[in-house]
Amino acid sequence: MGNTVKPLMVPWDFTPVGEYALEHAVKIAKIDGNPVYLVHIARKKDEVTKLRALLDAQAVELFKKYSIKPHAVVRYGTIFSSLGEIADEIDAEMVIMGTHGIRGMQKLTGSWALKVIVSSKVPFVIVQSPPDNNRFKHIVLPIDFRREDKEKVNWLVYLHKHFNSKIHIIKPQKSDKRLLKGVNTNILFTKKILDQKHVEYDIITAPGKKSFARETIDYAIQIKAEIIVIMTTKNIGLADYIMGADEQYIIANSAKIPVMCINPRIGLTTGGFAAMGG
Repeated sequence: MGNTVKPLMVPWDFTPVGEYALEHAVKIAKIDGNPVYLVHIARKKDEVTKLRALLDAQAVELFKKYSIKPHAVVRYGTIFSSLGEIADEIDAEMVIMGTHGIRGMQKLTGSWALKVIVSSKVPFVIVQSPPDNNRFKHIVLPIDFRREDKEKVNWLVYLHKHFNSKIHIIKPQKSDKRLLKGVNTNILFTKKILDQKHVEYDIITAPGKKSFARETIDYAIQIKAEIIVIMTTKNIGLADYIMGADEQYIIANSAKIPVMCINPRIGLTTGGFAAMGG
């Protein structure tokens, strides 16, 4: 998130949902002039040449439609590793990936989502439909007790800078004093950074009558949010990432609100926040 304009990467599967993701990428690219990469992972080596020709031709058509000519990349491999490898190779700003919503979530739950979303250090923005407009005016940020939540703030500043966004922070009802302390610590940290960067925000407490994930989505629908920012959780003991039911529910939300998933940087501590360029 420095001064260099980095590429936006769109996994491409020759479906309308892939083009929805491209439309979101175009929305962002037209602000900063980011290059856009369409990436298709071929299942068979002998299909790469044919698919590359197909994608090159499609890139020409998409240029006519969106006035941005995407770079076409076709590689043999698996989406579980190849997408992350390519994102790292091109130093992508973010990966914008389409999914088919709740019916297709057998593919995007549990280990499938996890392997793809955490395959790179860059954020994944998961979309289910075309953008409603050319802005991310209202962003919902659920904040809980996990320390990793603090890393989200620089991406909020990034979105605010580009779209003049307002951040709507929602926190869960907590009666456990230890968990409540964690939530409040994250809130104070987030407020401090947003105040320093002159980012407009408000804070509400979820009613506590449903799961925090459901109340996050309800709130996002209520304020007509254009994106929700969440984080995958690093399980330090297993040196691996986990994705809870709440995160899965938010990613697959039936309102089809885009979700930015941020992967914690390995070894990041509270004091190391500036490592993200804040």
